[in-house]
Amino acid sequence: MDLFLETDDDPKTLAFVAALNKASDDRLQTPEFEKDRDALKAMIEREDRLIVPTRRGRWLFDFHRSKDNPLGIWRRLPADRQPLPDAPWETVFDVDAFCRTEGRRWIYSGAITSPYEPTHVLLILSDGGSDQLRLLEFDAETKAIVEGGFDTPPARAHASWIGPDEIAYFGSVDEFSATRSGWPRVGRRLKRGEKPQDAPILFEAGKDDVTGMGGIIDPLSWGGKPGERPIEIFTAVHDIGKASTYVRDEGGNLRRLDLPTETDVDYNHEHLLWRAKTDERHPSGSLILQDFAPFAPEPLGKARVLLSPKEGQSVSQFALLKTWAVFVVNDRMVPKLFLFDLTKPASEPQELPLPDGLQTISFRLLDADLTLGEEILTVIGQGFLLPSTTYRLDLTDHGVGPELVPTGTSPAYFDADGMRSALLEATSEDGTKVPYHITFPKTWTEGELPVLMYGYGGFEVSLSPVYSGAYGLWLTKGGGFVQAYIRGGGELGPDWHTAAKGKDRHKAFEDFVAVARDLVKRGYTKPSRIACNGGSNGGLLTAVMLTRYPRDFGAVWTSVPVIDMSRFHLFPSGKAWMDEYGNPEVAGDLESMLTYSPLHQVRPAGEVRYPPVYIESSTNDDRVHPSHARRFAKRLLDAGHTPFFREFGSGGHGGAGNSSEMAERQAIGHSFLRQTVMAHKSSISSRDSSLE
Repeated sequence: MDLFLETDDDPKTLAFVAALNKASDDRLQTPEFEKDRDALKAMIEREDRLIVPTRRGRWLFDFHRSKDNPLGIWRRLPADRQPLPDAPWETVFDVDAFCRTEGRRWIYSGAITSPYEPTHVLLILSDGGSDQLRLLEFDAETKAIVEGGFDTPPARAHASWIGPDEIAYFGSVDEFSATRSGWPRVGRRLKRGEKPQDAPILFEAGKDDVTGMGGIIDPLSWGGKPGERPIEIFTAVHDIGKASTYVRDEGGNLRRLDLPTETDVDYNHEHLLWRAKTDERHPSGSLILQDFAPFAPEPLGKARVLLSPKEGQSVSQFALLKTWAVFVVNDRMVPKLFLFDLTKPASEPQELPLPDGLQTISFRLLDADLTLGEEILTVIGQGFLLPSTTYRLDLTDHGVGPELVPTGTSPAYFDADGMRSALLEATSEDGTKVPYHITFPKTWTEGELPVLMYGYGGFEVSLSPVYSGAYGLWLTKGGGFVQAYIRGGGELGPDWHTAAKGKDRHKAFEDFVAVARDLVKRGYTKPSRIACNGGSNGGLLTAVMLTRYPRDFGAVWTSVPVIDMSRFHLFPSGKAWMDEYGNPEVAGDLESMLTYSPLHQVRPAGEVRYPPVYIESSTNDDRVHPSHARRFAKRLLDAGHTPFFREFGSGGHGGAGNSSEMAERQAIGHSFLRQTVMAHKSSISSRDSSLE
């Protein structure tokens, strides 16, 4: 049995990982790998990169990695200065120096800003890139850790400020405080110096829920009057994508808001904005605005539909500001930006014209906390071949028509002259049209284009075009890049997701291979030239491509993958995925999952020849346990195949680390691609004796 690989410190596990790591490094860490690693590292550490700052009080803040600070520094600049690379930035928090002092690896993961004092924050520090988070109180004005301030133990956690000296802390610090999935269940009113377990409880989600979260809306921070009651609002996430929202009424009791559980919700002090995920009350995908009076007998007012999507349309982002609702719509994968003036409720959403050529847009607030800031957005537009550009969208004056004002553009990470990108469609097995983007290098041979395909297809996660130096490195070497928008994701709305849930999971796999076959049908390439890559649920997707469709791919790169569909729920995080995949303890669900479970679909080398496969994982991945990857590698080895395998010692599920470590992970993958689909004739076989 291979279950010993589920124990991280078992000597047999350590020996297994070390042996496979060495065998793969010996083949993949070539001189070309070193060049790619150095090039990627230089991209991460560029001093002239686009800066997208966040404003806190009189300062602009930015997180920056450099050659001298590979873990990064948090830095600031007077808010009246232009956030340019050569501006007089001042270091506020040096992560590298902090880690040296602590003798421990912490990864900066953001900051939670106090709405009472914008330069007072909780630094979010990940333990080695894992999901274990430490919240450390920091004064960004004095550039110092607050003596005697909040410093929570590493745990899955989130928090919000509920007073100048209090936070609503949700942390899975013990069994009582965690859901069965290991995420925080109990929210507590935590004061400085208190242990989380001793703090009074504000809210409890159910033990079988995924997590709980919440905080308060302080009327003073929204222009209210002294003495007005703060709005306490909490959420119990029942399954990923399903939740109930509660407010505390004047009697101190929690009241569930009358909303469908399958919604996405945002709120301010007077309104709620939610997106329907079913047809329960409005057509699936609709965006609905309601008045919000939490202490009234009926907290929610009459519903106003801001958008009822047409076929091919979906809302990809939405938010409530103080006096505006803002949302982005993907219309057959073309982005559109809409504004709705909350001060003029009889008005209609207005579309804001966008610059030509943008394949995707997103927005974020300029101010870290809207309650102490202005309604100014930073809009970011980009494309596979279009460097990111930022625009300022000032919504503070309702008497002036808002417009996008360019504020900065990313340097080009590669020469895109002569390259092009196109949106195409493939036809899946059941006749469904599946969109995908293909990006072409400058020159390529018809029928021989080396292609890297990327996909995810789960949990309603939406992929969108991004400008990436790593993808650019592939394109400049003569490879084509394909991003597939398969069912299971949310690119075409909630129904696109539910179409591939549970026993319909096979549709996501059929969509992905349909794209690969469409590339061949159109004459761009051939199967031996197609590699696929994906991580987490995308790792499951690509592992299924290996075991179910080996003739359609020339290489498979599967990262931090979900592999064993019979045991994924035995690790805490996996219990949160049963709504997506099924429950392995229910016979019908298990039977369905075993039809594609990569671990159970491995066949002997005498029966099938798999394309070369590279399996990537992290020792401290506490979301998808690395035993999935280890056991898959061993099952392949036992069946006579020879996978490449690399387990990195840190980085967690997202591959976080310093600039060298992040560059190395990408470069090893590129080395694998170079020696497989990029080579005229692959130098790697799935039965390569030199790796045995």
